[in-house]
Amino acid sequence: MLKTATQQLCLHGGRCLSSLSPAQRIIGHEKNLWVEYSALAIRHQAVNLGQGFPDFPPPDFLKDAWSEAVNVPSAHWYTRGQGYPRLVNALSDLYSPEFGRTINPMSEIMTSVGAYESLYAALTAFTDPGDEVILIEPHFDSYSVVVEVCGGKPVYVPLKPEGDPRNANNWVLDKAEFEGAFSSKTKLLMVNTPHNPIGKLFSAEEMEFIARTCEKHNVLIISDEVYERCVFPGHEHHRIATAPGAWERTITVGSAGKSFSMTGYKLGWAIGPEELISKLQTVHQTAVYSAPTILQEVIARCVEREIELKGHEDAYHTQLPQIMRDGCNQIMAACKDAGLDVVEPFGGYFILVDTSPLGLEFDTSQTEYDIQCVHWLTEHKKLAGIPLSLFFGKNKHISEKYIRLCFAKSEGTLKTGGDIIRDITQ
Repeated sequence: MLKTATQQLCLHGGRCLSSLSPAQRIIGHEKNLWVEYSALAIRHQAVNLGQGFPDFPPPDFLKDAWSEAVNVPSAHWYTRGQGYPRLVNALSDLYSPEFGRTINPMSEIMTSVGAYESLYAALTAFTDPGDEVILIEPHFDSYSVVVEVCGGKPVYVPLKPEGDPRNANNWVLDKAEFEGAFSSKTKLLMVNTPHNPIGKLFSAEEMEFIARTCEKHNVLIISDEVYERCVFPGHEHHRIATAPGAWERTITVGSAGKSFSMTGYKLGWAIGPEELISKLQTVHQTAVYSAPTILQEVIARCVEREIELKGHEDAYHTQLPQIMRDGCNQIMAACKDAGLDVVEPFGGYFILVDTSPLGLEFDTSQTEYDIQCVHWLTEHKKLAGIPLSLFFGKNKHISEKYIRLCFAKSEGTLKTGGDIIRDITQ
């Protein structure tokens, strides 16, 4: 049908097929690793410890919030594009003490269709063709894709193990290398803590160093903090926006899905000074205009509950860190029993596993070892993970033989996955 229509257009002097091709900026970005590796797990009926989604039921208070929200008439209408009033007010009440400043709910917060959209809006709003964007790798795959689609140039600076690589917080920036990545073309820097996929928590000193360097070069900061409520007990989350002089140049991104373990909700938010957030709103209003109203009503109720119960054992944000820590401990124990070293995380959903002891050999002349390893494990052992090299744009040699596994799973999934890991060398 397309061929016939195109021929007719050309016959009558219209545009031929070559002029109907997609924009050059999206060519080369057709593949999506989450689509590919989810399909791989399904095809081989493998236990999916690859993609980062909790497969356990939602907490009861969240289900109750839905029951209440459906009876709110305005929850079924279009809402304010920049964010449903009840939700942005609740987010302001939650975050203002954590940021050490009063956050204006109407001008310094924007809700979005997932944290993904906030990240997209921030990069799109500030990246011009030729701009350089510093990405600390390994990094979430969408960062580099959006930068390139905007015509920007990703500049990669790796986290490298300093000391024992089995401790996530020992993966650090080389300060000289980091400072050397800045140039007159540098526009933005992306930072992610708790870190996906390493599980590192950037220290206050590291955040202050990054903030000072960005201030020196007049560079904006996008801080992806979607795992902020998944910091393990006994550890602390440090926000770069609270570093001296950083608020004015920082956009902080959060996630309802990660904060309440329901990633399918796809509701996120961006927080920052009005001068920055207003630019994200321009992108947002020309793309989706607003996130679903009823979903924002539900999450507003959940946030209000957390504020009321803050620090109490019944608060979900008190329980969630221990839930994640327990899941992590189960995967770590299974790996230890199998003789596999891990990079112990201190927050987030993920753990890196060194597959070297498996003794697998692959031809790496065309495809990285870890990619072939994940395919082999998925097909032959029915265990699905994600290759670490896919989180690198430049320094893939650092990924060596690591794969990423997710521990934000139900007891049943963790037990089945743990049993597979224990028998993996058999």
